[in-house]
Amino acid sequence: MAKETATYISQLVATNPVASDSVSVGDDHLRMLKTVLKTQFSGLTGTTAISSSEAELNLMDGVTATTAELNILDGVTSTAAELNILDGVTATTAELNYLDVTTLGTSADSKALTQASGVVTIAGDVVVSGTTPKVTIGDAGAEDTTLLFDGNAKDFHIALDDSADKLVIGEGSTVGTNEILTITDDTVTIGDGAAVDTYLNFDGNAVDYRIGLDDGTDKLEVGAGTAHGTTAAIAIDSAADMTLGGYIDFQDEQAIRPEIKDYAETVNAIGNTGGGSQSINLTLGNVVTATQTASETTYSFDNPSGSGKCCSFTLILTNGASNSGTAWPSSVDWEGGTEPTLTSSGVDILSFMTVDGGTIWYGFHSTDMK
Repeated sequence: MAKETATYISQLVATNPVASDSVSVGDDHLRMLKTVLKTQFSGLTGTTAISSSEAELNLMDGVTATTAELNILDGVTSTAAELNILDGVTATTAELNYLDVTTLGTSADSKALTQASGVVTIAGDVVVSGTTPKVTIGDAGAEDTTLLFDGNAKDFHIALDDSADKLVIGEGSTVGTNEILTITDDTVTIGDGAAVDTYLNFDGNAVDYRIGLDDGTDKLEVGAGTAHGTTAAIAIDSAADMTLGGYIDFQDEQAIRPEIKDYAETVNAIGNTGGGSQSINLTLGNVVTATQTASETTYSFDNPSGSGKCCSFTLILTNGASNSGTAWPSSVDWEGGTEPTLTSSGVDILSFMTVDGGTIWYGFHSTDMK
């Protein structure tokens, strides 16, 4: 009699029973086979036939998911057609195990993707590639959506304030408070109406600059540095009045329709002349003072405006006829065609004008100011 004792398929002997065994031994073999099948496949308690092929069942070979993880499929509402999308997939067992979000990663403390209470955490870089990649946050519902930066000392956020229909960038994790930048329609707003200064700082290599609201003085400032109230080049108040903290270099361009009030002109104070040649450099000022104190002094008029522009200056000359007197450029055409007689002890005021870049200077002599 050739009959083994078996509970599982691996214990069955393929050559049993032998031809010489009795019919009763064959009956014992049939009963043993039923026991082996029911023991080996103890979970098959229903009446539904299994339709998976050998190849499909073999996909489970090497899967490391736990019972609890595999039970995630319990209650899945996908149809057979939807699940059959997996039919023909060439992914390896390791690749399929990426679906196990609680085990994805190289080690327990270095998981690239973890899931807890419906929150998925990615501990690595996220790359979105393709010709027209797009990441969408939100589902068009009436709620705020936030991209939160969880810092050590401070948090920051970029968010949609859905109730106000605004995109905001702010400090903290709560949308609607401490907003630094707000975008709505075609408007960008800096600040949130609080009593604080707001800045747009330009961090330069050697010098920093700023554009900002000095909330303490209610003025918009443009200036050097990053602190309001220091080195302000332009300050604009609520009445649109502007205060300059420095000069404006027009570079020979026009200032159109100005109304000038309480103005001053720069004085080029030459002081005592030393005889010989003396330049009157118009870039140093259009009001010039000088005192004749040495031998004859010959003046030259340098750096006038270009041709087609009127350039004029006033010379306040003290003791012009003393110490051999004063000589003028040959380009000067004097009032009445005669060079004026200056005083040797007193002040003469002379005015000069050119419209051709200094080719001709028109000279005028005011009365002796003794």
